[in-house]
Amino acid sequence: MAAKQTAESSVTVEQRRAIFKAVVEAQDEGKSVEASRAEAARRFSVSDDQVRSIEREGLDQEWPPL
Repeated sequence: MAAKQTAESSVTVEQRRAIFKAVVEAQDEGKSVEASRAEAARRFSVSDDQVRSIEREGLDQEWPPL
């Protein structure tokens, strides 16, 4: 578990916001939730679990483009 926390903490707030924005915009363009997550994971070289965590964080914090 500690390794997971360390890996996620290595992603800066700016990077997490960019990942969240990419997920939201991909869904706005009509991509499925799963496809938008997979695309963001590939594009930003993070795991699917990290994308899900970032997505939750963005929703909780009401990050743009919400």
